[in-house]
Amino acid sequence: MLLEHRGKSPVVPDSAYVSPAAVLCGGVVLGEHTRVLHGAVLTAEDGEVRTGANVVVMENALIRGRGRHPAVLGDAVLIGPHAHINGATVEDEVFVATGVSMFPGAVAGTGSELRINSVLHVNSRLLPGVVVPIGWVAVGDPAELYSPDRHAEIWEIQRALDFEGTVYGVPADTPMRTIMARQADYYAAHLYDRRHAGR
Repeated sequence: MLLEHRGKSPVVPDSAYVSPAAVLCGGVVLGEHTRVLHGAVLTAEDGEVRTGANVVVMENALIRGRGRHPAVLGDAVLIGPHAHINGATVEDEVFVATGVSMFPGAVAGTGSELRINSVLHVNSRLLPGVVVPIGWVAVGDPAELYSPDRHAEIWEIQRALDFEGTVYGVPADTPMRTIMARQADYYAAHLYDRRHAGR
């Protein structure tokens, strides 16, 4: 399904394939020979989603573009099932496995691999060719790799990367009730989405 959102509609070249069970919403621009499989959602909230050529977005993946952090995928990228790419950049020839999470401002360098259920944290940069092991967390610029049991060390680095400011646009001590009121207002723009008639 193609949806117009905030006055922008998806652009899908003739060489691309979008499953009838996938959703492209707003300013989504697909590259040549891109494949978007069943249940995947590419949503340009108030920022763009762009893919290069020969990209495959597998079942139930979510790619979200944001105003300050568009979601940009290079050429020859695989986004695995249930992956979550939120305002992040994935350079050329990157393998993003099942269940991977990438947060706003994150960059996965050319030829890197994020294996099953790994995380590339907010404002973190994975150098080209680096492999993040299954379930591990990459955090920092350049990113260091941590097993998930090292939460205290991850948190020390993450604290300086301004998660709340980057993701929600608020200071770190903002109450959840305030954050969610702002989020509800932000996503209210979807009340005015319209089905796009084009390909």
